[in-house]
Amino acid sequence: MASIPVDYVNYKSTSVFEINSVPKMFLHLHNTKAGVFGQIHVLNGELKFYGFTDRRGEVEQELIIKAGEVAVSPPQYWHKVEFLTQETRFRVDFWAHKDSEIVAQNLSERDE
Repeated sequence: MASIPVDYVNYKSTSVFEINSVPKMFLHLHNTKAGVFGQIHVLNGELKFYGFTDRRGEVEQELIIKAGEVAVSPPQYWHKVEFLTQETRFRVDFWAHKDSEIVAQNLSERDE
């Protein structure tokens, strides 16, 4: 799993998602734009993270993230998550270089 460089800052966070409130895009392949790391915080239950070789590629990694654990998805990495329990709750923090335009203008974390 990737790690966030020390000169990156947390510039945006999602609300806490539950099985009935998670945006559907999180459950399907998606990625972040160049320069943006996503840090997944599981607050309750368990979440399964799937990483893919590319947009139409094969699964190259599966990771179970338990309550109290975090996982990091690197920039432009295709991934999705799956709820493993009904009680699972998580949020995502987005990190970008402290001097980047993304941080300065609070731009979207996803490629449009």
